[in-house]
This record gives sequence, C-alpha cells and structure tokens, in this order.
Amino acid sequence: MGLMDFIKKQFIDIIQWTEDDNGVLAYRFPMQDFEIQYGASLTVRESQMAVFVNEGKVADVFGPGMYKLTTQTLPVLTYLKNWDKLFESPFKSDVYFFSTRQQVDQRWGTTQPVTIRDKDFGAVRLRAFGNYSYRVVDPKKFHTEISGTRERYTVTELDGQLRGLMLQHISDAVAQSGIPFLDLAANQVEFAKALQEATQPAFDALGLRLEMVTLQNVSLPEELQKILDQKIGMGMIGQNMGQFMQYQTAQAIPKLAEGVGSGGGGVAGDAMVLGAGLALGQTMAQQLQQGLTGANQAAQGTQGAQPVQPQPVSQSADEVLLLLEKLGDLKAKGILTDEEFAAKKAELLKKLS
Repeated sequence: MGLMDFIKKQFIDIIQWTEDDNGVLAYRFPMQDFEIQYGASLTVRESQMAVFVNEGKVADVFGPGMYKLTTQTLPVLTYLKNWDKLFESPFKSDVYFFSTRQQVDQRWGTTQPVTIRDKDFGAVRLRAFGNYSYRVVDPKKFHTEISGTRERYTVTELDGQLRGLMLQHISDAVAQSGIPFLDLAANQVEFAKALQEATQPAFDALGLRLEMVTLQNVSLPEELQKILDQKIGMGMIGQNMGQFMQYQTAQAIPKLAEGVGSGGGGVAGDAMVLGAGLALGQTMAQQLQQGLTGANQAAQGTQGAQPVQPQPVSQSADEVLLLLEKLGDLKAKGILTDEEFAAKKAELLKKLS
C-alpha cells in the first residue's frame, strides 16, 4: 500500500445509530471506503442491538451498552479473521443495527371470509380483524432470514408477510380455544390469546416475538348472518314446527300487508295475504280448541270423569308439502342436520295418514 493510499483511507472511530425514522427494523452502518479503527467505540442504545458481519457470515452480536472494539470484545470476528492477540490494525466489517422496540398498532384482518370448523354449525365462514404488536429479539436470525444486506429494512416491507401469518392460523386458534362461534364475541380475549399462541412459532422462525394480539370484531358474511338469525329465532320459539309456522306467519303478514297497501301486490299479493291470514286463523283456532279442551279436562277432573283427549288438528297435503319444502331448504343451508330433517319429515308424513 502506497503512502498516498494510506493517507486517503478514512478510519471510523465511533459507530452508533440514532433512529431518525419510525418503523425502521434494520439499518446498515455506512462503511464504503472506510475501515474501523482498532479500539474504536461502539455505542448500542437501549432498544437496539448490533451485529458484525464478516464476508457474509454473522460474527459478533452486541446488546445495549458502550464497547471498545478489540480482539477481546470481538471474539468471533477475531477467530474468523485469524487475528492474534497483538493485532491492532484497522479492519473492515459490515455493521448492522436492529431496533428492538415494540412495533405497535399493526393491523390484521380477513379480506375474504375464512372457513373454520365450528362445534355448533360445522363449517362456518367468518370475518375478523384486530391489532398486534411485535419486536425483533434475535437479530442474527432476522438478518439471515429477512433483512439481509439492505441498507435499511422497514415495518412496511414486512407487514404483508406477518399479516398473512396471522390469518393463516385463525382456524388453528379457533380449534385450540374450543370456543364456539356464538361465544367468540363474548370471549375475545381468550380467542386473541389462542391466536397469539398459535402464531408465535411462525414469528420465532423469523427472529421476532409476537408481544400482543387483540380481536376487535368477528362476524359472518351477510348471507350467513341471515341464516343464523333465522336459526336463533327457531331456538327462541322452540323446536315445535307448529310454533315455527306461527312465527313465520306473524313475521310475513306485516310485510305482505305493507306491499299490498302500497299498491304493488296485485292479485298475487292479495292471495298471499289471504293465505297468510287463513294460516294465522287456523293457528288461533287450534290454540282456542286446546284452551277449551284444557278447561273441559279441568272441569271433568273435579267430577272424577275421564279427561277428554284433544283431537289432533289435521293438515292438508298442501300445508305438509309446504313445510317439507321449508325443511329441505333449511337442511340445504346447513341449519338442520340429516337426522333432524328425517325426524321432522316422518312427523309430517304421519299427519297425512
């Protein structure tokens, strides 16, 4: 090396990084045409870690503190470069800083409904979204797997990958938590914890730690929500099909009457309202008959007479077929199981005999 080359060469005696931008995960200290002075000062601030890389191989890793760079503080680099104990010459090495601050308010959410297996409904497609936070805990692994030799690597560049990992483990979290869909809204903390535990191994593989997961909302697609509302309505009135038809009729009459009142029903609308009214009238007649029968039984019971058995109300073939059609629709949508459908079908067919 000539004298002029030696004079032109510049030496670094202080190595440090002040984070001037938010969201920077990795930063490469500028080293082009520079050499590190033996005995130079390395400053690693709280919420940082530093890594020395020699010819593509990760050497020494430093946590927060101030260090004097010698063969004693750089044991791995000393070994890789075959330095002896008396080595005191300037040297070249790449130095990377990593931010270990917690990266908060990162968003995750389903762009499309995700299919999960549920205790109550079998397969369910749901939407969910929330927040999560993470930090770099293994800079060596993060450098090797993610950031590499870039001058800087940011949260934005990693966002899509991490959000995908969160969504990938939603089904695992539901299975692990054991919480039925209907109870998820009331157990958001438990579900978020299960999602965090299910996703953590994937973050570990990248040198990250998933610090926190929150669930802000979980819902069904609109068409499935309507089916769920209908099933909840059936559950509220019980499994008696007569009661279910009363419920359906009572729900339909105001809407049909509104359509006819606005002049949009025509003959077909009038017929539908008339049919619904007749159905409701038949239902009321059944209830009245049951009430009278109960009164007669009570009166005769005081006189020691045999109670009068209520006569079953027969249903026309058209009514039975209509009910079967509705049952088939509920079975096709997954609301009724095959066993429930078969039982209701047998019960209705008996009424035709």
